[in-house]
Amino acid sequence: MDGSDEPKTLSEVVRRCVSLICANLPDEWLAEAGSEVPTGAGVAADAIVRITSPDGVQATLVLEAKRLIERRDVSSVITQLRTATDPFQNVTGVVAARYLTPSVREMLTERGVSYADATGNEFLTVSRPGILVMQSGADKDPWRRPGRPRGTLKGAPAARVVRALVDIPGPWRIRELIEASGASTGATYRVVGFLEREGLLFRDEAGSLNLGSWRQLVQEWGKDYGFVRSNRITSYIEPRGLPALLQKVAAAGDLEYAVTGSLAASEWAAYAPARAAQIYVADAAKAAQRWGLRPAESGSNVLLAEPEAGFVFDRSRTNRDGIVVVAPAQAAVDLLTGPGRNPSEAEELMDWMERNELSWRQ
Repeated sequence: MDGSDEPKTLSEVVRRCVSLICANLPDEWLAEAGSEVPTGAGVAADAIVRITSPDGVQATLVLEAKRLIERRDVSSVITQLRTATDPFQNVTGVVAARYLTPSVREMLTERGVSYADATGNEFLTVSRPGILVMQSGADKDPWRRPGRPRGTLKGAPAARVVRALVDIPGPWRIRELIEASGASTGATYRVVGFLEREGLLFRDEAGSLNLGSWRQLVQEWGKDYGFVRSNRITSYIEPRGLPALLQKVAAAGDLEYAVTGSLAASEWAAYAPARAAQIYVADAAKAAQRWGLRPAESGSNVLLAEPEAGFVFDRSRTNRDGIVVVAPAQAAVDLLTGPGRNPSEAEELMDWMERNELSWRQ
């Protein structure tokens, strides 16, 4: 799919989505399409599709079309659909769009709302006659042009802003967020714009920025940031095990480091004994030499990470054993993007963070 395929008008978006829905019905199902059909409460739908199962049971699909839907628009679009469909029996609302981002599709699916876009993404659920259709199209907008808003939290500047928003309660003025995060003015505005479009950040009547859910923000950040993929990782073995390593780490007061992952999470929400140590260090070679670690191609129990920027050390703390650990939000995202049981540990940690927000978010 290339730029030449881009639907130029909303009516073309509707035609493509209707065609997609009809083409993906099971064999022996029938479909009859219409357009601009008035429905409930004076709301005009952009199209309807009447489907009939092999045993003759009929249902009506009402399409509400948008060229662009952002996460912050999802609730209002759902309300609009339900206003149009609720007065009728056996009518299903369908969101139709030129392109739906993965996060928007996820929100619609979680709320049981059917959708289709012009790239081929589809989720159709009808209770009577019973049918469920799911199909994947594009995961990136194939028609996105230079200059359109950047839709990502990749990179150190974005990470700085995210960490500030999660670690420190708002509300925020932009200047305050720039100062707290250490990110540039331009980067801060870009991240704020993205988070507003995603419905994660909103402005109150005074114009101040407020974070809707720090947990959702950590999860969104985890799509673009990962302990392994965002840092330079080297693997080592501590032959005497993690307790011996931690004793040496606590004694190395002049090294810049911060423990993350399972060992850090155990400070707040112990899940299971840690199998490996994950440690951010400013200089991996120096730390490995000081701690007596052996390089390892396989079977390692220590991962040293040299970060792309120092935000990973922001708001770290020293525990009762004299060991520096990252802030809970950093440990959570590192676990969330890790292998094996790490994502479950992340959820356990974030559950604890929700129950004890006043103890870490200040």
